[in-house]
Amino acid sequence: MGLHNVSKPGSSARSAEFLRRAGHWLVPAVITAIAIVIAVFGSAGTELLKYDRLAIADGGEYWRLLSGHFAHLGPEHLLLNIAGLVLVWLLVGRQYTTGQWLIVTVFSLVVISLGFWALDTNLLWYVGLSGLLHGLLIAGALGRIRRQPVESIIIIVAVAGKLAYEQVLGPLPGSEATAGGAVITNAHLFGAFGGAMVAALLWRRDKPAASI
Repeated sequence: MGLHNVSKPGSSARSAEFLRRAGHWLVPAVITAIAIVIAVFGSAGTELLKYDRLAIADGGEYWRLLSGHFAHLGPEHLLLNIAGLVLVWLLVGRQYTTGQWLIVTVFSLVVISLGFWALDTNLLWYVGLSGLLHGLLIAGALGRIRRQPVESIIIIVAVAGKLAYEQVLGPLPGSEATAGGAVITNAHLFGAFGGAMVAALLWRRDKPAASI
């Protein structure tokens, strides 16, 4: 008697749903993986990859403009940022496709680094994902404001209030002790600005054409 495999009803649908959900987390998974790989090399990895103004200006080490965002001060700093990334994704991660989130990520990182280089000339070095997290959160909140206006406005107002507080009074109480080093508040500001810019660009591209 011949044998043949019989798939359980709905197994294909469940597999497709699992893959869809897994794909939804691809961008934060890649960001986390890069940060963890750098962290494995300890202080040597951080020194090689951190944003370092003098190394970029004098040595042409331009990779630091992007790699510095994935390096961290230590395990506590890394875990704090990964937790923040998970929270951001739970709040707004379904707003864009994986491709669009990649655009948001790269655009935000570039804006932050350009902000450091052009506007924060006294900043000699920087590490961490916090600037990018602000960019991702603002981009996601603005992107879904038409569908979920109340939740989106709450997020935007909360982030705007935090940014205003940091610009006037400095880092939030306890944030530097938690991170294990100085908090660069301009990274948050530049990140949020970059996220808002790319959200506007994506919104314009996805906006339906006016009827003739």
